Amino acid sequence: MSGLIPQQFVDDLIARADIVDVIGQRIPLKKAGREFKAPCPFHNEKTPSFTVSPTKGFYHCFGCGAHGTTLGFLMEYEHMSFVEAVESLAHTMGMEVPREESQRPARRYDELFELMQQVERHYQVQLKDDSAAVEYLKNRGVDGATAKRFGIGYAPAGWSHVLDRFGTSNESIERLLATGLIIRKDNGQHYDRFRDRIMFPIRDARGRTIGFGGRVMGKEEPKYLNSPETVLFHKGRELYGLFEARQALRNIRQLVVVEGYMDVVGLARYGIDFSVATLGTATTVDHLNSLFRLCDDVYFAFDGDRAGRAAAWKALETALPQVREGRQIRFVFLPEGQDPDSFVQTHGAGAFEKALDGGVPLSDFLIEELASQVDMSSIDGRARLAELARPLISRIPQGVFRELMTGRLAEKVGLPVDRLDTLMSARPVESARARDSGTAMRRPGRVVAGTPSLIRRAITLVLHNPRGALDLDPAVLDGISRPGAGLLKSLIETVQLEPDITTAGLLERWRNHEKGQHLGKLAAVEMPDHEEFDAGAELAECLHQVVASGARQRIDFLIEKQKVTPLSEAERSELRQLGRGSPG
Repeated sequence: MSGLIPQQFVDDLIARADIVDVIGQRIPLKKAGREFKAPCPFHNEKTPSFTVSPTKGFYHCFGCGAHGTTLGFLMEYEHMSFVEAVESLAHTMGMEVPREESQRPARRYDELFELMQQVERHYQVQLKDDSAAVEYLKNRGVDGATAKRFGIGYAPAGWSHVLDRFGTSNESIERLLATGLIIRKDNGQHYDRFRDRIMFPIRDARGRTIGFGGRVMGKEEPKYLNSPETVLFHKGRELYGLFEARQALRNIRQLVVVEGYMDVVGLARYGIDFSVATLGTATTVDHLNSLFRLCDDVYFAFDGDRAGRAAAWKALETALPQVREGRQIRFVFLPEGQDPDSFVQTHGAGAFEKALDGGVPLSDFLIEELASQVDMSSIDGRARLAELARPLISRIPQGVFRELMTGRLAEKVGLPVDRLDTLMSARPVESARARDSGTAMRRPGRVVAGTPSLIRRAITLVLHNPRGALDLDPAVLDGISRPGAGLLKSLIETVQLEPDITTAGLLERWRNHEKGQHLGKLAAVEMPDHEEFDAGAELAECLHQVVASGARQRIDFLIEKQKVTPLSEAERSELRQLGRGSPG
């Protein structure tokens, strides 16, 4: 099997690729100053908001938020996997894709897709011939039409059923390994991954089978077994049932995320065609992006037990940066011991849809879940609630929703909104001179304390001018708790490890990171182009003020906190120390 593509090759490929040429071959671009524009190919619009920057090597749509590098565009527009996009781009540039473990040429992906389709059909034939598997599905309420719609099949018992049928040559065995259908033992022999399981094909946006999920019919463990990560299948990006939902519904108004394949199939049996399931992993940013591309209302349905609430909390933490006006996220907790499949069979589709309507809004779930962890009858408990909520609310994008969340928390802890806002953000106060003049004077290359986000500005500067970070000391960010400080440090460290990395290279590195969406927006920000603007100097000043602001923020927080509850001895000592070393 071919080895991994070296990261250095990917960076070099992105740096050398002409993104205008690649995208311009697929959609008509028009010159607009230093950039190119076109109607966005990923959503319907009348006024072009899709911008391609040849100097930065990335695209960004100001309408729907789609963004990425040349590779990202090929993956999104051509529905390619990452490896396919690398190989396609390298081919057009006359470059050979190296492999770290092997120099053998990459296999043809159409052969892998064809193999997956053949195995899917084979599993479906085996289902018809196995009375126990058919009986199991009937007992679970799955009729023939639903099984056909989802392509459900059966993997027979035995260690080499698929291997014997589809692995008749060394090349075919390599394909089976590449798709995760068989496993290689230490002695070099092979055996089937899926045995005696009901099989659920996992399909991509184009309806191609890219993986399988297998469920046992008895008490064996694990109950569910998924295909491993392969060149076709990336579980952090795919959602089971999403293709089927898009086929069934012309306009998707809402989507509900459940935990298992049988939940999706069971709900569809009762006419609820808008459910999807994650694939053995917690909800990711990529999952949320896929959901919100289709609709604005997303529900998470979980068991009402402790495990269900823990899963819901993980989903909430991932969703916070995606929350904004117009989007609605609700959490539905079913009676303990019931999942969506059993619930809809017991109570019917109407009851399930009523449960969705009564779902807990994200804002309520966040506040009430944290409040349950403290003693709300005491001052200390309410202060603790504010401290617990602060880092979570800070992850919500600036806007109406964040303001309303702050107001809701203020009401809960019994503080005026303005005072809680000071505690939450500890924004430095403008100097009297700046207030008197009505404006904050700035010289080129200097950042004024009190701007919306020093860290956001610093990250923006690194993205636009990576070489400006070469002489900085990322260690000064250690201990800074402000949102984004860790990301800023990682960006600086990456630049210093790879001095030639470009804006597009950085964006590609963070494409699958939860902050990747935000980096794309920052890279699209217009930067000054006058001679007096020194990006490197401004970045250094930003870093200096982030450190100084961190100290001031902690001072402000401790001063405000002692108005509500006495400080501990350690906190009083810290306040005295910070006061002596407080930057001007």
